[in-house]
This record gives sequence, C-alpha cells and structure tokens, in this order.
Amino acid sequence: MLSGKKVFIAIGFISVFVLWGKASAANKSILDTYVDLALDSYTQALHDAENLQRQIDIFAEKPDLELLQNAKKAWLVSRDSYGQTEIFRLANGPIDAEEGWIKNAYGALEGQINAWPLDENMIDYTIDADGKKTSGNIIDTLGYFTPGGEDPEKVNVITIGVDSITQLNENGGDANVATGYHAIEFLLWGQDQDYNNFAEDTITNGAMVAGKRPLTDFTNDEFAARRLAYLKAASLKLVNDLEVVTRAWHKELSGDCEKDGTGCYRAAILGKLSGKHAEKNIDTKTSMRQIITGMGVFIKSELANERIAVAVLTPSEEDEHSCFSDNTHRDIATNYQGFINVLKGTFNNKQYGTSFYSLSSEETQNKMNKLIESIDSKVANINELAETKWHFDYQILPGNNAKEIKSLKNDMRRLGDAMVDVAKDMDISLTEDDVTDADETKV
Repeated sequence: MLSGKKVFIAIGFISVFVLWGKASAANKSILDTYVDLALDSYTQALHDAENLQRQIDIFAEKPDLELLQNAKKAWLVSRDSYGQTEIFRLANGPIDAEEGWIKNAYGALEGQINAWPLDENMIDYTIDADGKKTSGNIIDTLGYFTPGGEDPEKVNVITIGVDSITQLNENGGDANVATGYHAIEFLLWGQDQDYNNFAEDTITNGAMVAGKRPLTDFTNDEFAARRLAYLKAASLKLVNDLEVVTRAWHKELSGDCEKDGTGCYRAAILGKLSGKHAEKNIDTKTSMRQIITGMGVFIKSELANERIAVAVLTPSEEDEHSCFSDNTHRDIATNYQGFINVLKGTFNNKQYGTSFYSLSSEETQNKMNKLIESIDSKVANINELAETKWHFDYQILPGNNAKEIKSLKNDMRRLGDAMVDVAKDMDISLTEDDVTDADETKV
C-alpha cells in the first residue's frame, strides 16, 4: 500500500502525463490543420499559375493590347494566391529546406519562384538616367550571356527556354533574378521608376501609374520574339516549380521520397511514413517548433522588415516588392492573410480545424487581438489608398502615408514576437531572437 506522500507523487506524475498527452494530441491536431491548409493554398496558387501560363501562351500567339491586359490580370490573380502560401516558408519545408531529404526531393524552389529584388537590366532594357535604353541583357544577347556579380557562369541563350533561365537565376548574385513571378512581372509591365530620382517622376508619370511596356516590344521590335519566348519559358517553369511544391502536400503517398516526393512531406509531419522512409518522420514537437518559428520570422523579419521597412525608411521604390506592376499593397495584404490563415486555421473563409490561435491562452489571444485589429485597419488603409490615390511607391514618400506604414511595420514585428507566447502555450520554448532573422536588413 502506498503512503500518502507516494500517492501524491504518483497522482502528480499521472496528472503531468495526462497533460502532456493532451498537449501532444492538440499539437497533432494543429498539424492536421496545417497540412490541409498548405495543400489547399498551394493547389489554388498552382491553378492560378496555370491560368497565367494559358493567358501568356494565347498572347504570344498573336500579341495585342487586349491579350496583354488579360495576361497582366492573370498575373495579378496568380500573385494574390501565391502570396498566401508564403507563410509556409522558413519552416524547413518543401519550399525552401536547404539540406537533407527534403531538399533532395523538392529542390528548395522558393528562389526560382519568388526571388526578389531583381536587377531588371539583366533581363531586358531599361531607360537610364540620361533617357537612353540600356543594352547587354539576356533578351538582346544572341549567344552566350554572362551575368555580372561574383564568379558568374556563362549560359547559352541563343534560344531562351526553361533550362537557360533556370541556369541564369541568381547566377553571380542574389539580384540576378531570371525566373519566377517578378521576372514575368517585369516582362509584362516593364520599368516603373526613374533611376535618377524617382520622386521627380520622369519615366512613368503619376501616383497611380505602373510600368507601361509598349505593345511594340512584343510585335515589331527586333527582339519581340525573344521576349515572347522568355515569357512562355518563365510561365511554364513557374507552373512546373509549383507542381513540385504542391505534390509534397498531397494526401496520397506515392513515389520515392528522395526523388518524386509525392505526399512525403505531409506524411512526415504527421508521422505516417513507414518502411525504409520511416526515419524521415519528423517529431511532432520539432515540426511545431519549426512552424511557429517560421511564422514569427516571416511576419517580423521578412514581411515587416525586408518588404516594408526597407522601402519606407529609405524611401526607395526600388525596394518595394512588386515594383513594376505597383502591386506591393496586395503583396502585403496577402502575405499577412497567409499568416492569419495558419494562425487561425482558416482559408477562403473556411475553418479547417484546431489552430495555434484556438489553443493559445486567453492572455496570448488578447495580446494578438489588439495587434491584429490594428494591422487589419492599416492594411485596409494602404489597399484603399493604392486603389484610389497613391500606389505604394508614393505612399512611402514622407508626408504621404509613410507614418502609417511605419506603424504597420512595428505592429507586425510585435505580432511576430507574440509567436513566442504562442509557442509557450504549446509547451515550446522560444525567444524573440528565435523569431528574428539574424541577417535581416538593419534600417
């Protein structure tokens, strides 16, 4: 028979075990929600990228202004859906894992899909400060092209295709972007800034004017066929790359996890891999830690700092995210929406299940609620102004909407820090340093 003290210890141990079991079960439930959100988010992004590719192919057949507008509209829709997937970055997942079987299976394609900012002079001409066209780019090079930068490798661009632009992407430096959303954006819209002093507004005039690439660039210009070939190759590659990432989240597991990877990452997070791939299963607590950390780093260092603070505190339209189409306000809105989707377990107004938010303490929820309410208001304001008065590149000018944007940046950084409290509520220890990219730009 146990003594009173031993009974107390035993009951205490059982209570701790039960609480741990509940926490573990709750964490697994959150992961069920997370993988479904990822699958549906990437599936939508892939669907819209496929439509973008179709519109570009139609435009390339017989270029005219209406078809160019259709391609631009398709890009904007595609960009919106991809924006909500960016929250799945920075968690050692299939979009950007840099080592191990995950990298081998999926290739860390984020840099091919979404690299930014880009040096547009590498892709095609721009108008310089003297009003002259630049040259020496991929489009006007009819042989081997060597990018600038550190230790670049020359690439055969006699024919512009998926292979050549893939080899050129970030070849010689991070700004040497040749593929993905922003390469397509530049080809569709063209330049939207004055390199001498963008406040002088001498190239694309007006606070509501984006890039205005002329249709003649795709019709009677000597390099028109090469621009169309580039658009077709870049849109095809975008679809191919999104297919790779999307299949990582499929519900059906098939193929070799080291090669094809269909369903493997989803199964690994849920601990469902067996046989020779069982060792690839990811411990529940490890997955939770990586996801929460990634969410914090994304909204704090990537969105608030790199995409907002750098542009508004410089101020520099060269550092706004979608600078050619003036779509940066939507980048901010959809990136933030993606964060809310995962935090609250929702997508397209549908509740998916248990969420980080629902299992957070009342204190943590209240802290986040205040920040979310403030951020919602500021994001709505930036979007309204972008559609009625000033595109983002004008909002960041002192005296326009810069003060509001700086305040938004600060709120988002605080929301990123609040992920430390979310983690604590899930019995995971994080610090504010953990949710901060040590290499974030200091501004």
